[in-house]
Amino acid sequence: MASKNDTISKTFTVIIALCLVCSIVVSGAAVGLKERQEANAALAKQGNILASAGIDFASQGAETVFAERVRVLSFNHETGEVTSYDSLVNMEAALAEASASPVQNNAGVRDMRSELPVFAIQGEGDDSVQSYVIDVRGAGLWGMMYGFVALSADGQTIQGLNFYDHSETPGLGGEIQNPRWAGRFEGKKAVDDNGNVAISVVKGAQADKNQVDALSGATITSNGVDNTFQFWLSDKAYGSFLATLREEGVI
Repeated sequence: MASKNDTISKTFTVIIALCLVCSIVVSGAAVGLKERQEANAALAKQGNILASAGIDFASQGAETVFAERVRVLSFNHETGEVTSYDSLVNMEAALAEASASPVQNNAGVRDMRSELPVFAIQGEGDDSVQSYVIDVRGAGLWGMMYGFVALSADGQTIQGLNFYDHSETPGLGGEIQNPRWAGRFEGKKAVDDNGNVAISVVKGAQADKNQVDALSGATITSNGVDNTFQFWLSDKAYGSFLATLREEGVI
């Protein structure tokens, strides 16, 4: 008759063996699916970039439309240099290798790289640039809010806004993702002729003052959106890129 200790020993042996097998299976699946996960993430990002510029990709798919109509660039806000890439994946890989430095701001951005993503949206069937999409992020009530802002070819007018990832409260701060609220930014001035940030998010906004009304019951989130614009459109980020568009034309 087996002793009690033998039974416990066998039980733990089985448990440990089972855990090892499961860990191997999970690790193998993670490695095997990594490439597909990265492809899905890139596809989702392509769709969000196109959506911010108001481009319908439902019939052809985001990947096809992105390849046909988007030039992938990066802008060095320290040197003013613009670099072109043949794909979104290659651009992100190159930017990931660049070191990040701390930056002072009210948007909750702790650090940033010198190279910033820029997406030039071309016309359908031609090479003319219709808009530029820039990558922005800022702190809301519960965490960082990530979005894309589409700007006119001269870099002065907002053509679209798409907060695609956030942790804000549904029905309150979560309304930043509502097309009806995001649509209020369209046609507003991003920066004035001198490069000063012109757009603002305030309670009781006045249209003639280039303002967007803050979200009801979501003051911190609204302030976060305003701070996001104030930072990313300034000379600390995309400001000098927008100045180049104003003064020299499309890139």
